[in-house]
Amino acid sequence: MSHADTENPRQNVTFDSATESGHAHGYLRVPESGSGPGVIVIQEWWGLTDHVVAIVDRFAAEGFVALAPDLYGGRTTHDSAEAQELLVSLPVDRAARDLAGAVTYLLDRPEVTSATVGAVGFCMGGAFVLRLAAQQGDRIGAAVPWYGLPGTDTDYSGVRAAVLGHYGEQDESVPLADVRATAERIREQAGVDVTLHEYPAPHAFYNDERPNYRRESAELAWERTTTFLRERLAPAARA
Repeated sequence: MSHADTENPRQNVTFDSATESGHAHGYLRVPESGSGPGVIVIQEWWGLTDHVVAIVDRFAAEGFVALAPDLYGGRTTHDSAEAQELLVSLPVDRAARDLAGAVTYLLDRPEVTSATVGAVGFCMGGAFVLRLAAQQGDRIGAAVPWYGLPGTDTDYSGVRAAVLGHYGEQDESVPLADVRATAERIREQAGVDVTLHEYPAPHAFYNDERPNYRRESAELAWERTTTFLRERLAPAARA
């Protein structure tokens, strides 16, 4: 069953969003060093779960300032049918505005050392990563979708980020033929580098709370992701 906590430990920051409420919430972690490149982490269709919090914490341990916007307003679930309902009821435009607000929030934080931010998303979040990169242009320096794709009508001409994708060869919900076709569209429309990695794994192979978790593939993809982000997120010029 889903729930919305009145005092949600997964919501430790509030930032401006161009929505009716005027704000959105999220979970932020700063590395022990006190600063680092900025990374947006976009949730799966389960919501901002403990698993997503753990991903943010892991990025912070790797030296990144990481923020996961809460696109469901505190609601989470472990039930697939309810997750589908939450996804269908999520206004895409509102989510896009919340994500844009998250980008601005990170870039404005003094702890963030990069001139752009990275965007990393899983499943539903992987689709939002590519949309966000298209909408935010040169504010996104690296885009990393994990086993997620937006609709075939998506316009990628605004993408300025290099793209690194992680997809499973056994993924029945995201066919590799569609993944490869999307990669080619991004290259044609945006002229950016797109690198795809395919793994002997099913959908959601990084989520260690689910039966599809595949440790070897997950760890290899994680290593590739952090290396890519460090290479692509250049330090900002400070006055």
